[in-house]
Amino acid sequence: MLVMELHAGPVQDLIAKSGDAAKYPNDAQLVIFDSTMVDMQESGLTYVVTHTLIKALNTKGALELSAIKFGYDPLSAFIEFREVNIYRNNGSMVRLDLKNVMDYPAPAHAIYWGAREKMIATGRLEPGEAVEVVMFKKGFTYALLQGDDDKYIPPMRGHFYDIVEFFDHNPVCEKVYEVSIPRTKTLQFRFYNGEAGVSSLIEKDKVVYTFTKKNMLPFKSEPRMVALSDIAPKLLLSTSPDWLTKSTWFYKVNEDFGSFESTPEISAKVHEILNGASNELDSIARLTHWCADEIRYSGISMGCGEGFTLHKGAMTFTDRCGVCKDKAGMLITMLRAAGFKSYPAMTMAGSRIDYIPADQFNHCVTVVKLHDGKYKLLDPTWVPFIRELWSSAEQQQQYLMGVPEGADLATTPVSDPANHYVNIEGKTELLADGSLKGSFSIQAEGQSDAGVRGLLRNSAPALWSQNIEKEILKLWPQAVVTKTDYTDPASYRENPERISVEFIIRGFALINGKTLLFTPLSAAEIFKNFQGQLGFETDMAERNYPFRDRCSREVNIHESMTLPANSHALRIPSALDAGGSRASYKGGYTLKGNTLEFTSKAVFTKRIYEPADWPEFRSSVEAQNKLSEKAVSIEL
Repeated sequence: MLVMELHAGPVQDLIAKSGDAAKYPNDAQLVIFDSTMVDMQESGLTYVVTHTLIKALNTKGALELSAIKFGYDPLSAFIEFREVNIYRNNGSMVRLDLKNVMDYPAPAHAIYWGAREKMIATGRLEPGEAVEVVMFKKGFTYALLQGDDDKYIPPMRGHFYDIVEFFDHNPVCEKVYEVSIPRTKTLQFRFYNGEAGVSSLIEKDKVVYTFTKKNMLPFKSEPRMVALSDIAPKLLLSTSPDWLTKSTWFYKVNEDFGSFESTPEISAKVHEILNGASNELDSIARLTHWCADEIRYSGISMGCGEGFTLHKGAMTFTDRCGVCKDKAGMLITMLRAAGFKSYPAMTMAGSRIDYIPADQFNHCVTVVKLHDGKYKLLDPTWVPFIRELWSSAEQQQQYLMGVPEGADLATTPVSDPANHYVNIEGKTELLADGSLKGSFSIQAEGQSDAGVRGLLRNSAPALWSQNIEKEILKLWPQAVVTKTDYTDPASYRENPERISVEFIIRGFALINGKTLLFTPLSAAEIFKNFQGQLGFETDMAERNYPFRDRCSREVNIHESMTLPANSHALRIPSALDAGGSRASYKGGYTLKGNTLEFTSKAVFTKRIYEPADWPEFRSSVEAQNKLSEKAVSIEL
C-alpha cells in the first residue's frame, strides 16, 4: 500500500538545489546526503541508523533505484527498513508501505553461510526524482555467541571497530559518520588518504565523535591500480588497544573452542601422508599440498562456529570441504598431529591492512614454527596444484598471527623474481621458400609455473594438445603443429611444468625477390599469456597511484634460428636495454655465420609498485613490445 502526501519541506529544497545531469553529466545518481549514527553499548553491541537521500540524474540512475536492497547475516545482524520515501518531480512525496519489504536468501556461490537480503521495490522513477531511506541495524559481521542480543555482540566482547569508506561511485554532497562511545572506552581512529571535519563532545555517559566530508566526486581510477580502499579516503576506528591484543585473543578463542584437536582418523591419515618424508620441510609440504588439493573450496554454515572461530579439523576432514579458514584449520590440525607447532593467521587478500586495529581481514592462512624458531607462512587455499606453499601472489600483504606470545601486524616479503621464472627456448630453421620449421618449449616455476600448468590442468586431457597448438596459431594461423609434448600436470611436486611444440609454418617470411622479411617467433612474443607484464597498457605517461602485477617475475627467452645457406643480413634490429632496478628489459640479436640468435631477459621485481616505479616498468614493457614489431631482413 502506498500512502501519498504533499511535502514541501527541507528535503525537497535539498533535492532542488543539489544539482542535475547538467552539473554531473558523467554520473547516473547523486548522493545528496549519507549519514550514519552508531550507538555503542558497554558490551560492544551497536545500534546503527543510516539515513540516505539519493537522486536519479538520468534514466540509468532511475533504473538502479527501482529497488532498494541490503544484505545481512541473520546469525549476527538484525536490519530493518524504518522509512522509504520517494520524492517526485511534481513536489509530492510517496511513503512506501514497509509491509512490502521482502526478505529472502541471498544469491550465493561457493560460500553458503545463510546470508539473506531485504529488498523493497520503489517502482518507476524519472530523472530528477529521489529516494530517501532510513535503516536500522544492530549486530556485527561475525558472531560467536548466542542468546537474545548476545548474538549481535562482536567477537571481542566489549570492543568496537568500524571501517568507513568516504568514497562512492557516485558524487556525494555530504557524508556524516557519528559514533557514540561509552566514556569508559578509549577510541582510536585515523582518517586515511584525505581529510575530513572531525569533532567530539561529551553527552552524559558517552563521547560522541562526528566525521564529515562534503562534495566528494567519484574516484578516478587507473588501470591495474591497487584496491580503491588503499588510496581513497576512509576512516578506521577501534577500541582495541593494538594488534598484539587482537593476536592473543585470536589465538585463545580458537584454543578454547578446540579447533585443532586431532582424531584417530586424522592421525592415521597424517602418518600415511608423511610415510617416506625426508625432512622437516618435506613433511610440511606434503601436509600443505594434501589440504590444498583434497579439501574442496565450498563453505557451509556451521551456525555460531562462523566468524573468527575456525571449524574443528574433524568436521573438515569428514566433509572434505570448507572455505579458507577450514583449509587453514585442517592444515593446523594435521601439523599438530605430526608434532609441529602451528597456528592460524589472518590477512587481507587484495588490499592493504592499515595500522589502526580494525578487523581488516578477508582471508585465513596457517603458520608453522620451524625447528629454528622462525614462523613459516602456508596457504592451502591459494596453492592447489601449485609448487609453492605460500602463494607469492600474496607478497607485500599484511597479516596477523594468532600465536600464544602474541604478534604485531607484519608484511609478507617480496619474492625473488628468479623464483617465478619463465624460460622460453626455440630452435628453428628458416627455409629459402620463406617457411619456418622447428620447435619451442616453455618451462616455468612458482606462480609462473601455475599459469603454464593451467594451460593443461584447467581443461580436459583431450584438449591439452589443442591448447598448446593455439599458442602458435595465435601468431601464425597457417602453422601446422606436428608434435606436442608436456610433463604430467598432476605431478606438480616433482618438477616444473615443461611444454614443447614442433611445427612448420608456410609463408612465414615475406618474400620480395631475393629478400626475406620476418620477425622470429621468440621476438614476436610467443607464449604471451604467461608473461604478465605484456598485459599492461603503456599509454599512460605517469601514474598517480600504486599499481599491481600478479607476481614478481623473470622471463628468459632464447631462439637459435638457422638461416638459408649463403644468405646475408640486410637489417637486424638494434638491441634494446630499458628500465632499472625495479623493472628491466634487455634484448637483441647476434649473427654468427648463418645462425641468428635472439636473446632477451625481462625482470619485474615485485607485485605492488609505487607510482615512481612506473617509468621503469613502462619502458621495460615498451622495449619488449618494440622489438616484437621490428623485422629482420636477409637476402639470399
